[in-house]
Amino acid sequence: MFDTAMILDWLEFAIRWLHVITGIAWIGSSFYFIALDLGLTRAANMPKGVLGEEWQVHGGGFYHIQKYTVAPDHMPEHLTWFKWEAYSTWLSGIALMALVYWLGAELYLVDYTKMELTQWQAIAISAGSLALGWLLYDLLCRSPLGKQPTTLMLILFALLVAMSWAYTQVFTGRAALLHLGAFTGTIMVANVFLTIMPNQRIVVADLKAGRTPDPKYGEIAKLRSMHNNYLTLPVIFLMLSNHYPLAFATEYNWIIASLVFLMGVTIRHYFNTMHARKGRPNWTWGATAAVFLAIMALSAAPMMKRAEPVEEAALPAHVQRALAAPGFAEVREIVATRCAMCHAAEPLWPGLATAPKGVRLETEAQIAAEAKRIYIQAGLSRAMPPGNLMMIEPDERARIVAWYRGMGTGPVLAAR
Repeated sequence: MFDTAMILDWLEFAIRWLHVITGIAWIGSSFYFIALDLGLTRAANMPKGVLGEEWQVHGGGFYHIQKYTVAPDHMPEHLTWFKWEAYSTWLSGIALMALVYWLGAELYLVDYTKMELTQWQAIAISAGSLALGWLLYDLLCRSPLGKQPTTLMLILFALLVAMSWAYTQVFTGRAALLHLGAFTGTIMVANVFLTIMPNQRIVVADLKAGRTPDPKYGEIAKLRSMHNNYLTLPVIFLMLSNHYPLAFATEYNWIIASLVFLMGVTIRHYFNTMHARKGRPNWTWGATAAVFLAIMALSAAPMMKRAEPVEEAALPAHVQRALAAPGFAEVREIVATRCAMCHAAEPLWPGLATAPKGVRLETEAQIAAEAKRIYIQAGLSRAMPPGNLMMIEPDERARIVAWYRGMGTGPVLAAR
């Protein structure tokens, strides 16, 4: 009843659902506390050591919130820690990456026209780059640049641009943008796990011991929190980009990814300034729109010039198996008549500028490379064609299922 592809697809769905839920929780609490911190006001007769306070109303009740400059003079009886939202988001995200991009490295991660990597080489680069990102970032923050926030942010932006370019030189466009998001997200979570939380524990330990906590720990944590605040929106964009070929499958995808970080800064600057009660810098929306228009122009630029011929690379083993599997010729005809109208370099369906999700099904190799998705979307389920507009018949879906399930029995073709 269940086969491996179906089980993996449901497992991916479950982990993705968990990732979205935990991400919402993390982003919500992060944005809330930054807004709270920026909106604090001074008032008369505040307790000793209180930096500011804020009154809020929500759910029919009033809340009176006070923030201490460093810490209260004694350890409170009840203390709520905000950490598991961040940890759960990263753990579910890395599990999803392992399931989709590491387990499916041949299909989604490796681009053989850029670099002929084995599956394990690609996985090693993928995982290693995430660790390297944190090490470089942390060194920069601990250097004297940590005292110069603006200069530090500019250098961090340069690092993100460099990584954006580097990823597109190694991986598929879809994997490159996703990895840039994971690279940034790893820095954000490591900020919580390796800097913010340890600093908070030091302060708590001092309170329990009756010592006066050093304010430097709070200052360091606040800097990292602000970095996370400005990086959140670009990470969300990059994680969603795999649904939009005009973002990931174009010639200038690395520049598009870089510009997304600028949009994150302009949008957050507006809200942070508003929360700090320093006015509404409406110019940021114009700047954001200008950057977004530049992104749109970059995504269309390759369409305006003749594409250069690309040397055909040796076909991966999974593609060779799909080509050799019994029933491929029949499936090729089904795809050509039912799917290729939309899944083409120049789709014929009105309103489509590019093939949905960047999936092209015009050649035998392209069809074979997308065997699993064709099986799931048009064989097991009725997702494709949408609304069955191309009138694919039940027996055609059955042939797709039989072809995919027979892939393990076919001989591997010689590379061609």
